[in-house]
Amino acid sequence: MDFLNLVKKRQSTRRYLNKPVERDKIERCIEAARLAPSATNTQPWKFIVVDNPELRQKVAKKTFSQIVSFNRFSLQVPVLIVILSNRMNLSNKITQTLKKRELTPIDIGIAAEHICLQAVEEGLGTCFMGWFDEKGVKKLLGVPASKRVELIIAMGYPASDIIRAKTRKKLDEIMTYNHY
Repeated sequence: MDFLNLVKKRQSTRRYLNKPVERDKIERCIEAARLAPSATNTQPWKFIVVDNPELRQKVAKKTFSQIVSFNRFSLQVPVLIVILSNRMNLSNKITQTLKKRELTPIDIGIAAEHICLQAVEEGLGTCFMGWFDEKGVKKLLGVPASKRVELIIAMGYPASDIIRAKTRKKLDEIMTYNHY
């Protein structure tokens, strides 16, 4: 698929078919993330694929609450990909200290979007979820205290083939050449 067409098809999916996702498709999505660039090649990620129905339901329940219910759709998702960050290496620590810039969240974002773009290629839908009970997710998945749950991605077959129109700023509103 042409890359810009792939990007245009990528959207946040919140309605999924009750259909399991084949593991080879999931693994190609994780392979796309594995190949993502990272600062000083730290590859600061680990991916936990949650496709066991009972465990998936328990993790899904940690992505919303009575007050914040917008991730309730996660209960119908066939796969959740939990993205963890590893500790930074010395080079990243030095850069973060000297430049006052965290690099790991950027790296995680790149890898996560690689997952989502490959998912589109596989005919799958995805949705980033940044709201969740991190302690609860870590406990359910046996994640060590030294790791951080950065993001959860919902994945499955979309209930609809309709690609919503994207509302985005015009190019000349977000880009200039050679000066502000």
